[in-house]
Amino acid sequence: MSVVVVTDASSRLPADLLDKWAIRVVPLHILLDGHDLRDGVDEIPDVVYQHHATTAAATPAELAAAYRAALADADAVVAVHISSALSGTYGVAQRIAAELGPAVRVIDSKSAAMGTGFVALAAARAAAAGGDLDAVADAANSAIGRSHAFIVVHGLDNLRRSGRIGGAKAWLGTALALKPLLRIEDGKLVLAQRVRTVTKATAAMIDWVCEVVGDEAAALAVHHVVNPDGANEVAAALARRLPACEPAIITPLGPVLGVHVGTGAVAVCVALPKA
Repeated sequence: MSVVVVTDASSRLPADLLDKWAIRVVPLHILLDGHDLRDGVDEIPDVVYQHHATTAAATPAELAAAYRAALADADAVVAVHISSALSGTYGVAQRIAAELGPAVRVIDSKSAAMGTGFVALAAARAAAAGGDLDAVADAANSAIGRSHAFIVVHGLDNLRRSGRIGGAKAWLGTALALKPLLRIEDGKLVLAQRVRTVTKATAAMIDWVCEVVGDEAAALAVHHVVNPDGANEVAAALARRLPACEPAIITPLGPVLGVHVGTGAVAVCVALPKA
């Protein structure tokens, strides 16, 4: 049985990995000044992070078209999507899969950015090894439990406008100039630590990542929102402290998450190896 893996643009998988593992991507949407921009298809300006842009899930038509195209080339589809707590894409995908039948299996990555991307990669590797639908879905589900993600934001304005941050009301209302360190926990973006400066928050994030990874040869990705220098510095620090790991993938976080966390944010996603 041949299986095709589909994900969405929030996964931030670099083009070379998409090509290597034959992963297909469905766009998500940014709504800005009356324009509907498709992440991964349309050019999205950096000013989107300073405006009151909103995000929207992949449409039923886009998901259905992607799954049908994949089924035309393979026997089954495993679709790995951004956390259902952060986007409506998973819910839409489930409805489309129910219409198309049991050959389409939808996975809630319970993560975002390369947290989702690493799950999709695990599924694609299983598919390339000849795994059937159950084996590919099992590989994706196994990877979810080995995924961790952290993010440092530079300000609270975007978070205040966002409904994606779990349990945030108590600390977002403070007048203190906080630079929160967030993490993804059970698919939700939650507060990990409150820090007064970006430098200290970034150092704390690196410490958390190193504690999670330990001596493992984990896969790492570093993302940023219009802050490549910050991402490069974090990647260099991780390379020094985690010599067993390959160099981190560095990519922009992308507008779907970026509009919720704001300019300057830096994130790290970790995929631990199998035990």
